[in-house]
Amino acid sequence: MPTRTTTRRNFLKCSAVAAGMAPYFWTSRYCKAEAPSDKLTVASIGTSVYVNRWGTEGKRDGQGSMIGRKAAELGNMVAVADVNLVHAEAFADDYEGKCQIYQDYRKLLERKDVEAVTIGTPDHWHVKIAIDAMRAGKDVYCEKPLTLTIDEGRQIIKVAEETGRVIQVGTQQRSEYDNMFLTAVVLARSGRLGKKLHALSSVGTPDTGGLFETAPVPKELDWDMWLGQAPKVPYTPQRCNYDFRWWLEYSGGQATDWGVHHTDIAMWALDPDETGVVEVEGKGDLPLGRKATLAKMLGKGELPNAYNVAKTFDVDMTLGSGNTIKLFSGENELIISGEFGRIRVNRGGLTGKPIERLTDADRDWIKDEIVKLCHGKQPGNHMKNFFECVKDRGKTVADVRSHVNAVNACHMANIAMLLGRKIRFDTKKYEFPGDTEANKLAKRVQREPYTIDV
Repeated sequence: MPTRTTTRRNFLKCSAVAAGMAPYFWTSRYCKAEAPSDKLTVASIGTSVYVNRWGTEGKRDGQGSMIGRKAAELGNMVAVADVNLVHAEAFADDYEGKCQIYQDYRKLLERKDVEAVTIGTPDHWHVKIAIDAMRAGKDVYCEKPLTLTIDEGRQIIKVAEETGRVIQVGTQQRSEYDNMFLTAVVLARSGRLGKKLHALSSVGTPDTGGLFETAPVPKELDWDMWLGQAPKVPYTPQRCNYDFRWWLEYSGGQATDWGVHHTDIAMWALDPDETGVVEVEGKGDLPLGRKATLAKMLGKGELPNAYNVAKTFDVDMTLGSGNTIKLFSGENELIISGEFGRIRVNRGGLTGKPIERLTDADRDWIKDEIVKLCHGKQPGNHMKNFFECVKDRGKTVADVRSHVNAVNACHMANIAMLLGRKIRFDTKKYEFPGDTEANKLAKRVQREPYTIDV
């Protein structure tokens, strides 16, 4: 597909802080320390720039464009790809003609000068693009959740190991928010909370809505490519942009979208050997009915044109370590408890008597342990950690194996909700032993020509 350039337009800029991101005070100093010729050449795939979505003038960056702009602060941004050209142009406008526009990301990946890419597409495109990028010799920063299915986790780990490319997953709680989550992990691993641990991963509820009307495809959007591996359906505006999260065809709802943030930290804290989740049981309120939704996901039926992810859920998970996690659609918080005490953490704070009892010596020890968790690097900014690892080929703080371990737990929660019964997983064989239905739900039928070939 031919490329397009664009002139700079006068859009109002919107702060990342307004979207819940912490400011990065290190950035300008870090950038000044490097000559432009020494910076990585980067490109952004999937930008989700929302133009007038909130009824205001100008534009607001979605997560895809925010991570692209963070990469641009550290590297030289030379290209952007988005199936929606309005989004791509809105992103490129800030780079004064230096950022080439593509509608097909595969054309972008053909560029030999691009060393690393950010991926901020809807979830069902993450693994396909990441695999294509790694095979093209690019390092990858990909938004969470990295995978759409359990089977995709197996595929992306295989390609990452084959190619040796660096991957960072956008679970920023592993780096940022004043080290509160890292401190929680250190305390849980230290035994100060107890030997037998339980975590409550509480993540809020999704949007609900429908039935929705279909509409003509906007001229700037390649709708067939937006759908990708997912079933071909008429264009519906609510399937796009932020709202893709509420369709099981493209995401896992709140269980994977926010669930993977807190559950990732819970598993980091409770499962240091990455034994993984071995047993899951729970329930969810599926708005279009459990049996009808299960039939759709097994390829045996259709659903009305409406959001179909679980509205509420309450799922218990047992790790190979023997520790347990409850994934719950309640307050946004992570609570880790044991026989000696409990702590509560979210992006607003870290509390609990074990925190109140910390001495200055304890806090110094925690700082040293945090650096160990980050593989010898100082925390503070997730994108900076990625850039450092690209340069020294080190292990990122949110590496592909640990993330797949965490997001698989969230996928299993959805599978247990759909089946309405307990499921068991063999982490070594990567399957649900003797469970035909669960194994079918661990993967998806993929639409040509967008299949993942590993």
